[in-house]
Amino acid sequence: MTALGKTAQGLRTFASDIAQGFFEITHNSFALVGLAVVFSVVALTARPDLRQAGESKLMTWLQERQAATLGMEPELDAIDRATAANPKDLPKQQAAVAYWLSKKYRVAPEPVSALVAEAYEIGEKANLDPTLILAVMAVESGFNPFAQSPVGAQGLMQVMTGIHSDKYESFGGKLAAFDPVTNLRVGVKVLQECIQRAGSLNAGLRFYVGAANLETDGGYADKVMAEHARLRQVASGRAVPLAPPPAIRVITPAEPKVIEEKIAALSLS
Repeated sequence: MTALGKTAQGLRTFASDIAQGFFEITHNSFALVGLAVVFSVVALTARPDLRQAGESKLMTWLQERQAATLGMEPELDAIDRATAANPKDLPKQQAAVAYWLSKKYRVAPEPVSALVAEAYEIGEKANLDPTLILAVMAVESGFNPFAQSPVGAQGLMQVMTGIHSDKYESFGGKLAAFDPVTNLRVGVKVLQECIQRAGSLNAGLRFYVGAANLETDGGYADKVMAEHARLRQVASGRAVPLAPPPAIRVITPAEPKVIEEKIAALSLS
């Protein structure tokens, strides 16, 4: 064999040895990685606390990355504070009412859907027509959860928070008046008591608006009943035109005697 042939054979042998060594190293490395994965899975299965800690660290890292990208801190539980529901998830009757109110009062259908669903649920418990509850809400605030009258009526149902503060105690205090669902529940309770005390729906509405001892309620009861009738038609599947929304109630400051009589009357409810 010539010197050139011997050199070539030596190079082939060298290359073969390198390839074999590389194969063994990588094979053993993959085996080690596989074993590490298996041991990790076993450890995480046997130690849920380790898995939870790992998930927590991973979530924290992801949130930090998202905050850096968006320029604000993410709050994954913010959805839990939202008063909203998909109108498509409501029963057909409730969905029709929600869409109609949304268009008429120019508010988003999702929060209105949550209020419609709540009105139907609490209305059944309180033995009140849910469309009546929604009609009161429409006339009182136009579905503005932050509305306030000159005499202190607040929220969707314009409850006199100062007078009915006791009704908010089980909800954490008077600031709950601005939580839409809480205001709805308290307002329904007040409305129910007013109707029971007055003996009829129309008279109860006069009590609710604080006009029980006044000569006139300024057309309040008629506005509520008219909106109630429209909502009943919508709920029954009829096409009801979107008439201009009724004016939101504005109470002008009354004489001191009238205010005292109103507070005395409502405090008994």
